[in-house]
Amino acid sequence: MLPIAVDVMGGDFGPRPLVEGVGQALDLLPDAGPLLLVGDEAQVRAELTRLGKAGDPRLSVVHADAVMEMDDPATAALRGKAKASITVAVDLVKKGLASAVVSAGHTGASVAASVVKLRMLPGIDRPGIATVFPTATGRFVLLDAGANVDAKPEHLVHYAVMGDMYARHILGVDKPRVGLLSVGTENEKGNELTKAAFKLLQAVPHIQFIGNVEGHDLFEGHVDVVVCDGFVGNVVLKTSESLAKAIAHILKDKLSKTVIRKLGALLSSGAYRELKQVGDYAEYGGAPLLGVNGVVIIGHGSSSPKAMRNAIRVAREFITHDVNAKIIREIEGLRLS
Repeated sequence: MLPIAVDVMGGDFGPRPLVEGVGQALDLLPDAGPLLLVGDEAQVRAELTRLGKAGDPRLSVVHADAVMEMDDPATAALRGKAKASITVAVDLVKKGLASAVVSAGHTGASVAASVVKLRMLPGIDRPGIATVFPTATGRFVLLDAGANVDAKPEHLVHYAVMGDMYARHILGVDKPRVGLLSVGTENEKGNELTKAAFKLLQAVPHIQFIGNVEGHDLFEGHVDVVVCDGFVGNVVLKTSESLAKAIAHILKDKLSKTVIRKLGALLSSGAYRELKQVGDYAEYGGAPLLGVNGVVIIGHGSSSPKAMRNAIRVAREFITHDVNAKIIREIEGLRLS
């Protein structure tokens, strides 16, 4: 089994929480290893020693000279910082030394390095970031969440096919309902992109296209796969994250106003813990970059150890289910006009 390459330098808080997540993965996930930890060797080995993981045969360290900072342009991963940890990690997959890349670093750099070095799957023109959201009754996957902000209608069709495969084989949905995010459910609603994509999606075999869906449909459990361009998808992602945090702060403030409310909150603490767990991005791990000729999992910049652990889990599931091969088979028979 080829190892997974983990970029442990790119997160907002340095290597400590990411290496801790690697340690959790080895302790809690039976098939997590082997793993290649990519980053500044001295820092990474120091963290492994602190965790008591130095010398673990399932771990190896691959040195990288640089780190992609969040304000660096994405192209720096291919030029000025060609030895950055994310670039080195992607190179390991390109050379056949690793089966997947997991990174909580610069999203643009992860996309740029993956597309240029790994290329696209046959028949796919643009990659899409697939992000899982909780709903009232389960989960849905949205793509693209920011990899391709200027999409064409055929790109949205590819996202639908890839999202369908991901929902089936990773989320376990037997027959995913695929919706096109728009400003109205009527066929003629939307902009030029969504109206053209709607016509193409109607003719795609093997997916259950349910038509347009609106923003208020997303979290009610009416749809399993939501497709949109990366500009809209990233706005949905960032707004949802911000709204979840705002609701948590408001709820905490209101529940602490009186003694009676505090008592009620104490009695309901189990339900609040479950609610927090459902909305915690760390539970879902990283978001796969679908469409590239390799397995690339992109985590949140502020990934906690639990988030990194689950990102490694997602990468291993992606490999085990051979999702890319299934996408290729579906795309081969697709004819867009």
